[in-house]
Amino acid sequence: MGTIYYGGSATPIHIEDRALAHLKVVIATKLRRGESFTLSWRHPDDQPRGRSTIWLHPSIPLRFVFDEPEAPRLNRQFIEDLANSANTSGGIMLVAEQIDSEPVRIPDQSPQLVEIATEESAESSAE
Repeated sequence: MGTIYYGGSATPIHIEDRALAHLKVVIATKLRRGESFTLSWRHPDDQPRGRSTIWLHPSIPLRFVFDEPEAPRLNRQFIEDLANSANTSGGIMLVAEQIDSEPVRIPDQSPQLVEIATEESAESSAE
């Protein structure tokens, strides 16, 4: 379970390491650009029912702490989804990552083998 320490808040925000790794990429990109936005999440089952929202601004101190020493492999689509939501008036609503369990079928777009006619083959086919 990772943690976000935001501003002078004495209350750390606990987020699962994998989700936090994706969120960190989006937050760092937005703040590096000088953009402010909100981040919302639903309270976990072990906390009082509800949701919370924080306003993220480049001038407010922010620290990410991960329990796992190794960074997870990131899901580009999840990052794009989070980034797109950050650009809306509602800001990022942290939801579970959607992972496709079905294999993705990509059509074969490799070059096809084409026989090139030589002068000899062109003459023999003309006969």
